[in-house]
Parts: sequence; C-alpha cells; structure tokens
Amino acid sequence: MKIQAEWMRGGTSKCWVFEAAELEEARTAPDVLLPRLFGSPDHRQIDGVGGATSTTSKAMILTRPVDGDVDVEFTFAQVGIEEAAVDWGSNCGNCSAVVGLYAIEKGWVTPTGDFTQIATRNTNTGQIIIQRVGTPSGALPITPQAQMPGVPFPGYQVGLGFQDPAGKTTGQLLPTGLALDAMTAGGSLWTVSMVDAGAPVVILRAEELGLDPERYDTWRDGVELQLQTLEQIRRQAAVRMGLAATTQEAARAVPKVAVVASPARSDQESDINVMMLSMGKPHPALAITGSVALTLAARTPGTVAHELTGGATGETLRLRTPSGVIATWSEEQNGSLVVGVDRTARTIASTTIHLPEVLDSTVEPSLAGATR
Repeated sequence: MKIQAEWMRGGTSKCWVFEAAELEEARTAPDVLLPRLFGSPDHRQIDGVGGATSTTSKAMILTRPVDGDVDVEFTFAQVGIEEAAVDWGSNCGNCSAVVGLYAIEKGWVTPTGDFTQIATRNTNTGQIIIQRVGTPSGALPITPQAQMPGVPFPGYQVGLGFQDPAGKTTGQLLPTGLALDAMTAGGSLWTVSMVDAGAPVVILRAEELGLDPERYDTWRDGVELQLQTLEQIRRQAAVRMGLAATTQEAARAVPKVAVVASPARSDQESDINVMMLSMGKPHPALAITGSVALTLAARTPGTVAHELTGGATGETLRLRTPSGVIATWSEEQNGSLVVGVDRTARTIASTTIHLPEVLDSTVEPSLAGATR
C-alpha cells in the first residue's frame, strides 16, 4: 500500500498532511491506519513516520468542500506514541497553520493581494478559523522570511483568527458554570479554572505546585516531579467538563493543562507565565488552541487567569512560554469575537509512505465519523 502525503511544520509542531480521499482509498479505519503509518505503539515510532513526541506525532486530514461557506475543512488527529490509538477530541492550533498554506500550494485557493484569506473549518470542534497567509504581490515569497518564537528557521506568515471560539467542544465557555472549581488530587486541594475555547483547558496556579513565579526557568523540573498529580487533576477535569464519563475514560489530549502565574517583577515583556502540558508532558512552547482558552479566561471575571492578569481586556495578551513570548489578539469582527495569533508554516517534504502489510479493520474506513 502506498499513500501520498505532505510533511509540514505549522507553528511549533510538525504534522503529516493527508487528503481525505487518499486515506479512504486504503479501505482501513483511520483509528487503525494512522497508528501503523506512524509506527505506534513504540516510544521510538521506529517503523513509521511519527516523530516520537506529542508535538510531532500529529496528522491533518483535509477536504476541499464542493460548496459551502469555507474553502477547506480539516480534521486533526493526535496519534498515540506508546499506544496504538488516535485522539480526535480537539484541534491543534499550531498544525492548523498548515491548512491555508497547503490550499495555496495545491491550487485550491488563488492568492490575491499582499494577504490571502482562506476560510477553514475544523471538524473536531466545528470551529471556523480565518487564515491570512502572506502573499506579497499576489504570490507566496520564493524564500519564506517570517520568524516566530520557538522555531529557529523562517516560514511563511500565517495569521489564525478563531471565530467565536467559546464552548466549541462542551457548549459553554465555563463547562461547569463556575469560574473557579476545587478538586482533590495527590492528597491536596487544588483551585482550578476549567475553560473551553479553542480547546478545553484546566488552569491552575503555579504557586500551588510550589513553583516560583520569579524563576520561570525552574518550572519544567518542578512540573515533571508532579506529573502524576497533574494527570489526576486533568482526568477529574475531563469528567467535570463532560468530556468523559469516568476518569479512566478521559482522552489523552483533552483537556489540556495550563500552569500559570504572574510574570516576574523584572519581566516587562509578558502579562502571564504559562507552562502547558501536552500528552502528559511539558509542552516545549504553547498549544495555540490553549492560548485561545487562556485569552478568553483572562477576559472572564473570577478565573485564575483573570486574577493574575488583572482582567486583560485589551487587544493583546502576552504569554511567556518556554520558547519565548507569544502574543494573542482579540477583536470584534461583524458582531463576532475573534481571537487570533500569528504563526509561520512551511512544507518540509512531499512523499509516498509505504505500508507493507494489509491491515485488518472491523470499522468502516469513512473519515466522517472519525472525529466524534
């Protein structure tokens, strides 16, 4: 079996990009096909195309609608590494940045003006994301020049605007109806905010973990010592947010966990310190869907993020991450709240993936039901 794919970087993540029709020709359910293509289960993913980290074991599945209000529909898949499983429960904001670029490179959308706008819909959440790709003089630059924190080399400029992002997964910005909730894990009581915008996120104070806001560079070691407790908190949040019936049934990718604190007194470049967890480990940068959730949390009275930022209601929120400061923006557009962030993206390779065996699958291969 041979499958055509593009290997692309979006923001601080890498993903394999497939057209839905290409995967459907394999006649194998994506929950079976994708782990095998990526080489899972294996912590090295040695016999597949996975990158053996949460930020590089991702897939985007694209469809070009015949008609409708968007140019591209896409489904995000977080492919398990040590388990042969796929999590369809949320979107990846970083990888979303490849969708508009792919559409231009494949001729699905014709560049117009210095910025080309591509309307996209994420099928995992139903979220509309308006993408603005830099196309000076009506074309992609011959050599990409845009830079962003967390990536050493330039890419093409992509702005992502999440339209009315609140409650796309659970139906409410505050799934429990409360800005603050309490839960017990690891023998301690924790105060958290559970927010659904961009992706479901549970937010907790760094001080409750014993982390020093003045020494952000020490957070990773402190967080890694408490991963088991943080996983307990995350799984309890999944149940309270209505994402799982039991803690055992909680998905690996959602909700995400964000550890936050006020910036150091000497830090004049950020509004809040953030360390986010992805697939049970500290994220090397920041999940962009998580940054959208933190932005709306900062605008919502009573949440942990609102308390730390003093109610950041301005146009920009600056988030300190392990890879540098990421700024999000908020604005009203035609009566809708749009929360956005600028990323870069580029295509790394166009390739044929070889699969030597025929896979058994008792599930219909249609991608239409894969995200629910």
